[in-house]
Amino acid sequence: MADKGLRVIDAHFHVWDLSCQNLPWLEGTDGSITCTYDLSDLEAAYAGLPGVDFVGGVYVEVDGDDPALEDRLVWDRMADDPKLLAAMLRTRVEPWMRLPVFAAGVREPLHIDSEPPRRCLEPGFLEGLRVLAAAGLPFESCSRTAELPDALRAFSQVPEETVVLNHLGNVTPDTFDDAWRDVMAGFADLPNLYVKVSGFPTADAGFCRELLGFVRETFRADRLLYASNWPVVSMYGDFAEHFARLREAFGDDGRFFCDNACACYGIDPAALD
Repeated sequence: MADKGLRVIDAHFHVWDLSCQNLPWLEGTDGSITCTYDLSDLEAAYAGLPGVDFVGGVYVEVDGDDPALEDRLVWDRMADDPKLLAAMLRTRVEPWMRLPVFAAGVREPLHIDSEPPRRCLEPGFLEGLRVLAAAGLPFESCSRTAELPDALRAFSQVPEETVVLNHLGNVTPDTFDDAWRDVMAGFADLPNLYVKVSGFPTADAGFCRELLGFVRETFRADRLLYASNWPVVSMYGDFAEHFARLREAFGDDGRFFCDNACACYGIDPAALD
């Protein structure tokens, strides 16, 4: 088989259909992504990257006002496009939580305004994490940066659960400080935590080099996931530039760009050929 280039699994992307879905959070944005996106748009974005074989990605819930509708739409998309390799769908983490049977795991967005402070430390949330661990289902964690210490406390109480920390804890140049470094080092000590290297502004090359250098030094190589956060990435950076920054930092490391996502989300590597 001919070499198609660097094999890539995008561990974090979104698509939505505004003809039937309502995403209230879009009203607070600049309008640049207030349109419908489907998987063909994502595939076209990767087709524009030289030397890249985009084998598929992980859909992450979109914070819409109708999670049941989202579940159905994602199921239909998975049936239509083999590049949708896994789906992390929305629920409220409790011992009795609802979860579509085809989901690879769940996300409760902890970073949105409607989530109360310290939600991740509530007894029901912690017990829900234990239920997820027993079922072998990972939890996708997106937290407000100021609440990362609370998240670390929560996940430290349920170390058996696989947690995927989104977007480097939503770090920015203003929060890339000793407090952020300390809490990220704490996350790196957890036995079952992955971190998505995404969500940061890419225009400042010096900041990117320092940030990515810290990430590589702090986390095990088998715990780092390539992710784009497409199409939201365009609100704070550039898709192609983001990929270029990461390829510069990680080279063509197959673990980072593909293998770690398979291990995290239970994707069969043989099914990608």
